Amino acid sequence: MREAGRIVGLAKLEVANAIKPGVTTSFLDEITEESIRAEGAIPSFKGYGDPQNPFPASICVSVNEEIVHGIPGDRVINNGDIISVDFGAIWKGLHADSAFTLGVGTISDDAAKLIETTRLSLEKGIEKVTIGNRIGDICYAIQNYAETEGYSLVRHYVGHGIGYSMHEEPQVPNWGMEPGLGPILKEGMAIAIEPMLNIGTYKTKILNDGWTVATEDGELSAHFEDTVLITDRGPVVTTRI
Repeated sequence: MREAGRIVGLAKLEVANAIKPGVTTSFLDEITEESIRAEGAIPSFKGYGDPQNPFPASICVSVNEEIVHGIPGDRVINNGDIISVDFGAIWKGLHADSAFTLGVGTISDDAAKLIETTRLSLEKGIEKVTIGNRIGDICYAIQNYAETEGYSLVRHYVGHGIGYSMHEEPQVPNWGMEPGLGPILKEGMAIAIEPMLNIGTYKTKILNDGWTVATEDGELSAHFEDTVLITDRGPVVTTRI
């Protein structure tokens, strides 16, 4: 899993460096897939889901009010947009999964604060990844920080266990659990923690493509995620370089 995470981390750097006004979301998808395959891994997302409507790309790319699961295409990203990129890689059957949000060019102060608060919410969650803690400790740390800063948390979409499948038990919600509750964290487990914060309501809607999730009120959303191993030395984040 560490190698899968390293491959995701490398691809994150490449796609982040490519994000600028004027590029298309499909171009970002191409860069990510090329990076993952160049390391001998397989993109996790391509073909994922319902066989009648499988996800068609290697990344989910969500712009502004879009939260998750956006499909890459001909859309051009512009100065002032914020863009969330979410993807994973499979290495010898094991998965890693990560996401980040970046501002494109010059963004508003509100957008910048949203992005930074979401990033820090993830850090608050990771701090609680120690043997003997529970999922509720992670959830509460994220929710308490985000709501104190004035943001709502997406409730329907959550983090998850990860390993030989991209989505495994336990679920890792960002809202609605108290410390000391939920599954216990044990050495050798791996989880993907992924807070999604909105400026407005927590409520969401699915767009006509059947995949893209957006805020119900059209306000901005940001998303960060990392794959974390539970070890006797504390949390090990695999998806950063």
